Amino acid sequence: MTSETVTSILNLSARETASKVATGELRTVDVAAAFLEVCEAREPIVQAWKHLSAEEVLAEAARLDKAGVSGPLAGVTVGVKDVIDTKSMPTGYGSKVYEGFHSYWDAPCVALSRSSDALIIGKTVSTEFAMSHPGKTRNPYNSAHTPGGSSSGSCAAVSAGMVHVAFGTQTAGSIVRPAAYCGVTGYKPTFGTLDASGVKVLSHSLDTLGLIGRDVRDVAWVTAHVAGRLGLEVQEEPAKPVVGLFRTSRWELAEPAAIAAMETTERHLKDAGVSVKVVEVPDTFDRLHQTHHGIMGWETTQALAYERLHHWDRLGANTKDFLTLLGTATLDDYEAAKAEVISQREMLRRLMDGVDVLLTPPAPGTAPEGLSVTGAPVFNTPWTTMQVPCLSLPVELFGGLPVGIQVVGRYGEDSRMLDAAAYIEAVLGFSDRLY
Repeated sequence: MTSETVTSILNLSARETASKVATGELRTVDVAAAFLEVCEAREPIVQAWKHLSAEEVLAEAARLDKAGVSGPLAGVTVGVKDVIDTKSMPTGYGSKVYEGFHSYWDAPCVALSRSSDALIIGKTVSTEFAMSHPGKTRNPYNSAHTPGGSSSGSCAAVSAGMVHVAFGTQTAGSIVRPAAYCGVTGYKPTFGTLDASGVKVLSHSLDTLGLIGRDVRDVAWVTAHVAGRLGLEVQEEPAKPVVGLFRTSRWELAEPAAIAAMETTERHLKDAGVSVKVVEVPDTFDRLHQTHHGIMGWETTQALAYERLHHWDRLGANTKDFLTLLGTATLDDYEAAKAEVISQREMLRRLMDGVDVLLTPPAPGTAPEGLSVTGAPVFNTPWTTMQVPCLSLPVELFGGLPVGIQVVGRYGEDSRMLDAAAYIEAVLGFSDRLY
């Protein structure tokens, strides 16, 4: 293929790619070759992949073309986080303990993507057990900075243009925060929207399967087809939303970059005629951090009992430190936290009266320098605890690194949130993308 052809393929959205492949205008093998070319060029620096075989990808693309590709995700390139089970590729859960392990099955999100004729490119790097011990991945905008975690490889792969979309998981802030650090769209749906079976469990009450992509319409569209919830697709012309500006608790931790992104977003929205209201932070809101600790602490130490009891010496230092901290949560803490979630979700319903979505930071600032830490989820845990949908959008570059905004919706009202996010995205018009 000529360089012009490769560029034209890479510039297509997931939706456009599927349309062209399904109608025969574009071959899956050509899509595969174009994205593999990017992988070959950028992977040595970004290191987003735990498993990637160009030979396997091209063979699967050829098989799809021979079979006649007509599924809704025809030819869409997909990365799969290494805590999600796959039969044909190893699943190591980001840990030396499971290096080279092969599952006997594909997780539902993988099986359903394949059945819709998507092209699975490979397994993306995860922190160990989707916790805090980092992998090898670098931030595509500056390799001296973290991509965030735990969905580090998924966010970096999309940011670097290696895939259209990638699956990620979030137990605290593991989709939204690294997506913000990498300048892409990270969508954490309402808990349970995407079936999380076949994902290495940390917390049954918090673990949420989501999607990272290039824009709101792509992540909504792919999620809609994988989840069998076509109502999630963004309307052709979404209505102008009413937006609540929410300077969350622990606002003192917001760095100049995060504050600037909030101010930039507010200014652009007001210039576009969007109604923006300041929503005050309730006194009880900060309790959600302790609530999250009570739930994650108790459930994670139970879920990783085998690894704690039999492979402690093989775990990463960050993992051991985190498990020790989580182990301070008692059964009383857990039961109190589960009750607290119910009242806090009702608080959120009242808080959002009169607005469609809330806007708040997805992270304290830009991606921290160095690779030993993946950033703090302080602006994510309340929303994950309440199991509500949220999504990160890039706003601008600050010191050469992306900084974003987090859009938060009501529990179960993902479609309303996605429509609002698509409108906000169009107003912001972020154009400093790497792909």
